[in-house]
Amino acid sequence: MNRFSNKSIEELGFYVYSLVDSRNNKIFYIGKGCGNRVFKHCEAALQDSDESLKLNLIREIIASGAKVDHYILRHKLTKNEALQIESVLIDFLTYPKFNTERVLTNIVSGHHQWDEGIKTVDEISAIYDCEKIKVNPNDRLLLVSLNKSFDDAKAYGVYRRTDIYEKTRKYWGISKSRASQIDYVLGIYKGIVRSVLKVEGHEWTSYNTESKEPFKKERCCFYGILIEDSSYLNKDVSDYPFGSGGAFRYI
Repeated sequence: MNRFSNKSIEELGFYVYSLVDSRNNKIFYIGKGCGNRVFKHCEAALQDSDESLKLNLIREIIASGAKVDHYILRHKLTKNEALQIESVLIDFLTYPKFNTERVLTNIVSGHHQWDEGIKTVDEISAIYDCEKIKVNPNDRLLLVSLNKSFDDAKAYGVYRRTDIYEKTRKYWGISKSRASQIDYVLGIYKGIVRSVLKVEGHEWTSYNTESKEPFKKERCCFYGILIEDSSYLNKDVSDYPFGSGGAFRYI
């Protein structure tokens, strides 16, 4: 079937659904919606020419003579309940430490993944009871705000990046005289150090290399190594505010 009756739509309300590859019974997409939303992905794959992991997989399934199975996971929900359940399921199925391979074709992680999503107990402690940063006087630090890029569910345009390394290293509108002096770039999300990049070098670009959109002036892209056991990681930097609208500051 490819559509619900009006009676079924009334009874369903908002719901959370999954799309499953009938060839191997693997879930490849989690979504939420109402009405006939669950069927729209297959329609789009057949009728549109847009490219995405999800649409390409649907086309591959259909071309092989198999079909996409549709499952309603929970229904009779409010819109907010559906959003929350969708978020939990996406986080659970994409959390890297639970999976050796990416399970879903969803483009973004669940809503509120960082604020309320899956965390280790150490991360919970880091968020709600973290120590203030103690700066080594020999280190020259660049603090950069990740508030627009850290949460994949809310990052758009120039702020959407593939991983934490890319989010931390670019694109920063700092002065050229300062760039060569930086020892570490600290990625800050909501006042906490979430990444530490040991700088090995830098380069300049006049446009966003992903979207090809030009910048008004050249921006700095650092490269180096993420330090997973840095003493700066998960520390409170509230003593070093960015200032109104600021995206970076030096220490």
